Amino acid sequence: MKIMSLRASLAAAVMLAAAWLAFPVFAQQQTAPAAAPSSTAPAAAGPATVLSTAAPAVAPTAATPVTPPIASAPADAVPGEPGGRSVKSTAPAMKELSPWVMFMSADIIVKAVMIGLAFASLTTWAVLIAKSIELSVASAKLRSALKKVSEARSLAEAQMALGAKQGVLPSFLASALREARMSAGISSDAGIKERVASSFSEIVRAEGRRIRIGMGVLATIGSTSPFVGLFGTVWGIMNSFIGISKSQTTNLAVVAPGIAEALLATAIGLVAAIPAVIIYNHFSRVTKGYLELVSRASGAAARLLSRDLDRSHGSVHSRAAE
Repeated sequence: MKIMSLRASLAAAVMLAAAWLAFPVFAQQQTAPAAAPSSTAPAAAGPATVLSTAAPAVAPTAATPVTPPIASAPADAVPGEPGGRSVKSTAPAMKELSPWVMFMSADIIVKAVMIGLAFASLTTWAVLIAKSIELSVASAKLRSALKKVSEARSLAEAQMALGAKQGVLPSFLASALREARMSAGISSDAGIKERVASSFSEIVRAEGRRIRIGMGVLATIGSTSPFVGLFGTVWGIMNSFIGISKSQTTNLAVVAPGIAEALLATAIGLVAAIPAVIIYNHFSRVTKGYLELVSRASGAAARLLSRDLDRSHGSVHSRAAE
């Protein structure tokens, strides 16, 4: 009886030992199915041999059911394809999106828009340089002329002080002298002053038109460049959507270059428009200041004419009194 209980205890101990030894092998097979079976065979060979010699009748019962390892499908395998055919995703290479590359890759209409806007921007800066020099020189000449005639007592004296120089103030003086000479023998001073004021107004308007040359170009560029750039953007995006429909893909790598090229036209339009508006406002203020100097010159010439008329009438009255 004792021998039978000893054998039963020994068999139970062998079963527990076999289960304890077999559990790590099964766990390794579940976590690493791709490992070779020969890697675990030597580890279990020794104990299995001992167990088979010790208790041959009980050893088969010690093995637990082994579930076959589930082979994981490759990440790039296509479901439903026989043999698990692997497909590699090939994304299109992103090209460099520098402004020059985008310009060269753009549509011919978008290129024409960009070239036109670039030319408009160059025109804006050329007008800025030219008008700055012109206004500076004209203002300096007019201030110098006003300073020279400030002490003159008559039109002839003022004209001699200025010499043969060309400008607005010499034009006022010449117009006043011409009208006084043509109105010789007319006793009405009001008529002479009225005709001279009309001549002065024409000179002022002509000088205003001359000094504003180029500002209309700035106004046109500042008001139309954003819309021209928007036209280029709309045209480029339209071509991008046509390309999307032809390629039948919405991949951002395919769509992005065309949209970036289209948006470049709007950016160039803003680059051309913003400086044009700022420069136009600046020249509006400077031109207004220059026209105020022209009005001062007109007033100075009118005062000299009035003095000459008063002197002429004074001399007539004095001769009549004699």
